[in-house]
Amino acid sequence: MTNLLFLLIGAMVGMIVGLFPGFGPAAGIAILLPLTFGLDPTTAIIMLAGIYYGAMYGGTITSILINTPGESATVASTLDGYPMARNGRAGPALVMQAVASFVGGTIGVLLISALIPTLASFASSFGPSEYFLIILFGLIMLTAVMGDNKLKGAISALIGFAIAMVGVDVISGSQRYTFGSSELIGGIYFVPVAIGLFGIGELLYCVYQGQHRQDVQKMRLSYKSADFWPTKDDFKSSRFTFIRGSLIGFISGLLPGSGGTLGSIMGYSVEKKIAKDPEKFGKGEMRGLVAPECANNAASAGSMVPLLALGIPGSGATAVLLGAFMMWGLRPGPLMIVNDPEFVWGLIASMYLGNMVLIALCILAIPLFVKFLDIPYRLIVPIIVVLCVIGTYALHSSIIETWMLIAGGLLGLGMKLYGYSPAATVLALVLGSMAENTLLQSLITSDGSLMIFLERPISLVLTCMVLIAALAPMLIRQVRRLSLRHA
Repeated sequence: MTNLLFLLIGAMVGMIVGLFPGFGPAAGIAILLPLTFGLDPTTAIIMLAGIYYGAMYGGTITSILINTPGESATVASTLDGYPMARNGRAGPALVMQAVASFVGGTIGVLLISALIPTLASFASSFGPSEYFLIILFGLIMLTAVMGDNKLKGAISALIGFAIAMVGVDVISGSQRYTFGSSELIGGIYFVPVAIGLFGIGELLYCVYQGQHRQDVQKMRLSYKSADFWPTKDDFKSSRFTFIRGSLIGFISGLLPGSGGTLGSIMGYSVEKKIAKDPEKFGKGEMRGLVAPECANNAASAGSMVPLLALGIPGSGATAVLLGAFMMWGLRPGPLMIVNDPEFVWGLIASMYLGNMVLIALCILAIPLFVKFLDIPYRLIVPIIVVLCVIGTYALHSSIIETWMLIAGGLLGLGMKLYGYSPAATVLALVLGSMAENTLLQSLITSDGSLMIFLERPISLVLTCMVLIAALAPMLIRQVRRLSLRHA
């Protein structure tokens, strides 16, 4: 009973933490870690795990309502979630994100329960070359979030890659584009950039359009209203999306360092590429919200596999959890499943129960969340700006990151005005540094030989997947041209 109580507390706190732009699960766990001192280790970890996946639920709420992702894993959810809210479908979007999060998390937990011993050995066989190929595959999938103008989308991604280059070169140890600032040696963190591009940039764009002068249109939602629930068509069109997004997210969660970010990108990209009507995506398409939501929550479950079975954190949040494990004398790794089975299976069971608690909390609180849209825009603007600044500064107590937030907001405004893709910039920023590090590690291991990407069976399969993904659009265009000539 005690574990269930602290699970509920952790899930509720996680949702609240997720609502604050910039905090995210890692910051929430780190800030609240001291509160667990004196608790039973199992109870404490269950509470912290509740904060972890509770923050994933909460972060999507801000992505849908105010176009401000709490972390990179919820960036893809803004692409169709926010347009749905703007189109008067905030209720169905929030209900469906809760359902998608529940389905993704539940499938992830079931896969952990069934496959954790096998998955542990499979994940341990991945080296830097395999990680690089997976990340490269995700970068190719960026084309799905680049918008209609691929040139401007590519430029947007290159901006993200350029920002990712700031910091210290992994090989030589020399500083790159730090301009002598010690605070830039560690690179530019994605949170200030993401909040600036999406949160501040969207606010500036709306003010530029004069939205702050318009009378707010009150939105009233009740559980008996037809506007509250998703339609049958929403569920019917997304029935296979739930499964695809969850499986893609879980697999990405198995790879240390990628977590829900890569999973949500790939989930959204795959869904858009296989859709018969890809032009609907980005304009408020339910499948475009369901896919990344299933993926990032399944990835949250999947990232527990390398943590529990190998002692390798799969994300920032699980890295903080690893520190908590060590604090209580628990040593994650292959022997944990054997030596501490009660703890491992208790944690897995709490993840399933936590998903049940969170879907109920999310749906019950939707009318409260939607009331936020009733606030006049001239009052919303300063509130969101203050939250964004506080959330950014609280991360590392860095005034430079606060200036990055402002610069990101101005850049986001420019991108909105001229048709560039803020999503491509943020995702390239996150994946670019990961791709550079894994590529350099691979080349150092092989003494500069590219054959490392073909020598092992897994690498060979992944290389073929990358080539197919890169060449498929061109081949499809050629086939269509030939068919039109013969028609």
